[in-house]
Amino acid sequence: MERKKIINRLFIWRLRHISNQRFVLILSLVIGLLSGLAAVLLKNTAFYTHYLLTFNFSIDSENYWYLAYPTIGILLTVLYVKYFVKDKIGHGVSRVLYAISKNGGRLKPHNNYSSMIASTLTVAFGGSVGLEAPIVATGSSIGSSLGQLFRLNYKTTVLLIGCGAAGAIAGIFKAPIAGIVFVIEVLMLDLTTINLIPLLISAITASSLSYFLMGKGVLFSFDVTTPFFLKNIPFFIILGIVSGLISFYFTKISMKIEELFKQIKNQYYKIIIGGVTLGVLIFIFPSLYGEGYDVLNMMLHGKGNELLQTSFLYFLKNDVWLFSGALLAILFFKVVAMAVTNGSGGVGGIFAPSLFMGGITGFFVARTLNIIGIAHVSEINFALVGMAGIMSGVMHSPLTAIFLIAEITGGYQLFTPLIITSTISYLTISQWEPHSIYTKRLAQRGELITHDKDKAVLTLMKIDKLIETNFCTIFPEANLKDLVEIISKSNRNIFPVVDKDNNFKGVVVLDDIRHLIFDSEKYQHTFVKDLLIIPPYIVDCFDTMEIIVHKFNESGNYNLPVTKEGKYVGFVSRANIFSAYRKMLKHFSDD
Repeated sequence: MERKKIINRLFIWRLRHISNQRFVLILSLVIGLLSGLAAVLLKNTAFYTHYLLTFNFSIDSENYWYLAYPTIGILLTVLYVKYFVKDKIGHGVSRVLYAISKNGGRLKPHNNYSSMIASTLTVAFGGSVGLEAPIVATGSSIGSSLGQLFRLNYKTTVLLIGCGAAGAIAGIFKAPIAGIVFVIEVLMLDLTTINLIPLLISAITASSLSYFLMGKGVLFSFDVTTPFFLKNIPFFIILGIVSGLISFYFTKISMKIEELFKQIKNQYYKIIIGGVTLGVLIFIFPSLYGEGYDVLNMMLHGKGNELLQTSFLYFLKNDVWLFSGALLAILFFKVVAMAVTNGSGGVGGIFAPSLFMGGITGFFVARTLNIIGIAHVSEINFALVGMAGIMSGVMHSPLTAIFLIAEITGGYQLFTPLIITSTISYLTISQWEPHSIYTKRLAQRGELITHDKDKAVLTLMKIDKLIETNFCTIFPEANLKDLVEIISKSNRNIFPVVDKDNNFKGVVVLDDIRHLIFDSEKYQHTFVKDLLIIPPYIVDCFDTMEIIVHKFNESGNYNLPVTKEGKYVGFVSRANIFSAYRKMLKHFSDD
C-alpha cells in the first residue's frame, strides 16, 4: 500500500512538472542505460560460464563432455522456467510482437530478467541459439514496465518498447543505427520524428554504455582490407540467391522440428530427445556449440580451416574437398541444432544462428569459387556479406542486415555488395514465404501489426468487447404465440434460435414474419423451426477482425450472430465495429 502511495505521488508530480514529450525523452535515456547494462551483463555471464565449461578441452581430438552439456543446460532451463518463472517464455521477439498487437503493449514483469537467466543456462551449456532475442525481450519489457508504471497510453508504451529493443541491439553489437532500423523493420514501429528521437537516445546511450564497460571489442569485428570490385557483382548476386534459398530452408525446417516437439507431451522426454540429439551433433561438429561467434571470428581472421577444432574430424582440415563437405554439413545441421534446442525447452533466438549460417554460406560460396577457379574472391568479404544475406532472408529485414554488418566492419566499403545480396535474398525467399520466422505464426492467427494502418487498427480491435448479448432467444419447438410474446418484450428485430444446450440453430427476423403476427389462427400451428433462417455468414469468437469485416462486406448485413464452438454467444453490429474502429484509429495514430 505504501509503495502504491509513493507511485501515485510520483505520478501526480510528474504530470504537474514534466511535459509528456520531455518525460518520454527522459525515459528513453533510462531505458537505454538499463537495456545496455542488461546486454553487457548477459553477454559476459554467458561467455564466462561457457569458458569455465570448455577452457580445458583438447583442440585436436574429441571431447565427450559435449555429449552431456546440452542435456544439462536444457534441463536447468526447464526447471528454472517451471519452478521459478511459472510462465511461458517462448520466442522473445514474437512475444514482444504479440504484446504490441494483442496485449496493449503489456509484458509481464518477469520478462525483465527471466529471458536473460534462462538463455544463459541454455547457451552456456551448448544450446545452439542466440542471446539477442532474449535481450530484446528484456529491453522491451523494461520499456513496457516503465510505461505501465507511469500509466502511459498505448502509443507511448509501444514507443518505449521500441526504445528497449533498439537499446538491446545497440548494446550487444555497438551498432545504434542497426538497433533503430531493427525496431522499424521487425517491430513495425512507424518512423516519425516523434518516434525517432527517443529511439536515437536509447540506442546511442546503450551503445555508449557498452563501449564504456567493454571497450571497443564486439562479438565479432573486422576491418575490411580487400576492396570491393565491380567484376564480382555476379558472384554477390549468386550469393544472394543461395542465401534466400537457405533462408527458406532455415524457416521451414526450424518450424517443422519445433512442431514435432510440440506433439511430445512429456516435457522430460523432450529434454532427453533434444539434449541427446544436440549433444551428438555438437560432439561431431563442435562449431554448433552455443552462439557460434567464435567460429565467425576464426573465419573473419583467416582461420577458416580451424572450424573443426575440438572435433575428431579435425584431420579433415587439410583436405580441401572433405573440409568443404564438412562446412556444408555444419551449415545444414545448424538449423536442426537450433530448432532442437528451442523445441526441447531451451530459450534463445535466431539472430546468432542466422549470422552463423550466413558466415558459413558466404565462406563456402567463396571457397567453392576459388577451388573451381571461376574467380578469385575474398572469403572474408563473402562471409560478411553472407551474414547479411541470411539475416535479411530469415528475418525479412534487409535494412537491419545491411546496417548491422556495415557498422560492425567499421565502415561502408562493402555497402554495395551488402545491398545487392540482402535485397536478392529477401526477394528470393519472399517468393515462397511472405512472413519472417518471427511473424509467421502471428500472421496466421491474424495477430500481427504491420505498417498498414487499416490492418494494424483491425488487429488491435478485440471482438469480445463488441459483442451484444441483449437479444431474446427462443427454442425451435416454440410456436408462433410464444414468439409473439417474446417480440412484445424485446426492442430488437432479430431473435436467435437455440436448442436446450444453447447450440445456435438460426435466427428469426421480424420483418420476415410481420404478416403472421397479427393472424391469431396460426399461433398454435406455426412453429419457430419453420420460420427461422440460417445466416450465410456467422462470426466465430476466434475470427480475426479482418475476417469479421470481410463477412460484413460480403453479407451486407448490419448484424451478424457470434458463436463459440457452435454455441450462441451474441451479436456483433456493423455500427459498433465502425465506432470502435474510429476510436482505435484515433488512439493508434500519431498526434
